[in-house]
Amino acid sequence: MESICLIREQRASGRQELAFNARPFVLCGLPLRRPPSSQVVHRRRNGKFFLYVVAHPDFGLPFGQDRLIPIWVATLALRQKSRELHFESAAQMLDFFHLPKDGPHYRRLVEGFKRLFGATIFFGTQEQPNSAPVIDWSRFHFFDGMNLWFNTAENELGAVHRHDNVITISEAFYREIDAHRIPVEREVAAALAHAPGVLDFYIWLVWKSWTIRAVSTRIPLSGPGSLKEQLGVADYPMERTFRLTLRRWLRKVRALWPECPARLSDDGSSLMLSASHAADSICPSPHNSRLG
Repeated sequence: MESICLIREQRASGRQELAFNARPFVLCGLPLRRPPSSQVVHRRRNGKFFLYVVAHPDFGLPFGQDRLIPIWVATLALRQKSRELHFESAAQMLDFFHLPKDGPHYRRLVEGFKRLFGATIFFGTQEQPNSAPVIDWSRFHFFDGMNLWFNTAENELGAVHRHDNVITISEAFYREIDAHRIPVEREVAAALAHAPGVLDFYIWLVWKSWTIRAVSTRIPLSGPGSLKEQLGVADYPMERTFRLTLRRWLRKVRALWPECPARLSDDGSSLMLSASHAADSICPSPHNSRLG
């Protein structure tokens, strides 16, 4: 309730603080749950877009709350206008998402950085207009380098060292973040930090309602080009299970975003989405963004 009140007060007064996400992880999501240790490749497709994540064998695939790291890193990169990011401690990231600064959360953060640092990411488009294939692929590492302090005695990353933590994101990823920044309200992202599926859905709704050209659109829940594909959700093989989950997600999103322009169709087979200018009030121009 405190989060809901704070979010609505900030929105009413136009004082929202921004967070940003990287486009590949909005179009094609990371796994919601920990994949089996034997799975080293994560594949998702959204229309012409695709995402392949190849894990480092020692660390595994990024999943769950690991998706908070790209949001925080993208936000930091746009604030500092650099791909070399400096910060005092990991407590800053935990504070950003209002997460407890305790041992389990620090360890979870360290492991998440390892998974993302070790992963190779393929992102791009593949089309066949007029039967002639057109391929536009990019391969990159998220990070070029990391210098992070980990205090094993306190189970804290950077707990006692200041201004010593440096992350260098790759040139390709920095260009992607800068050219295709996707703004969301930081307090909403923080409120959903423990619900990765709802967080993905919220960010996707902001992006989709901001970018659709028609006044409204109908997106089927399953099948080719469906919401399942666009969200990159593979954990709900039965349509009824996914529909019930989606209803629950919509309720949570609406509690934080009452003007959310999405609803399920009367027969429950599609998501009805209207164009929204909510993102314009948050971020009027991708290159003139108020970073909070």
